Amino acid sequence: MEVSMHIGLIGGIGPAATEFYYRNLVKADQASDGDSRMELTICHAQASDLIRNIQAGDVDAQVRIFEVLANRLSAAGAEALAVTSIAGHFCISKLEKVSPIPIINALSGLESALIQNGYTRVGVLGNKVVMETRLFDSFRETEIIVPPGDSLNKVHEAYMSIAVSGAANEDQRETIFQAGKKMCDEQGAQAVVLAGTDLFVAFNGYECGFKYVDSALVHIDAIHRASMENLDNKSL
Repeated sequence: MEVSMHIGLIGGIGPAATEFYYRNLVKADQASDGDSRMELTICHAQASDLIRNIQAGDVDAQVRIFEVLANRLSAAGAEALAVTSIAGHFCISKLEKVSPIPIINALSGLESALIQNGYTRVGVLGNKVVMETRLFDSFRETEIIVPPGDSLNKVHEAYMSIAVSGAANEDQRETIFQAGKKMCDEQGAQAVVLAGTDLFVAFNGYECGFKYVDSALVHIDAIHRASMENLDNKSL
């Protein structure tokens, strides 16, 4: 039996997203061709710390927290890590400089996935900072649209409640769905990026009325592919 690259996840930000990553990585591993065995370790980060540091714009404080967890994952045998939060990528460039192991960045493959699907103009739903910075200015060829005016704040509030609680009520779902639909119907978005890894909670099992790409699933696919590549030398 071949053992795939040992992956470390920084989870807990939020808990529902962590479970979503774990469940879908297991599913991907079970569906893989060949006789492989997934190796996975999860470290828990505090969502409250991340929220506070994002709101304060304190990149260094969050990097220090993530660096401790990266070292812990490395000590546990992880050969690469992923942060299970798009908002958590606000400090990813600095974390990459201090992490003892490579980071599978959620943003690096997202634009490629959009382009492959023919999307050149997309809306974004998620945390306020993620929306306002248009995914931390990580896209080069794709135009990003965000909810206008107070709608952006309402989406942020609804999303953060979902991320902390791991559940979505009807009002939160309606707020998010309306914002996404307006970006497609009125602002010219071809699809909407779910740029919050907990947003599946609001979308699964419901008809939203617009096309969307779940950034968490794109990231999970990248993590799985990285874990399966070059099993002999375990390189990214």
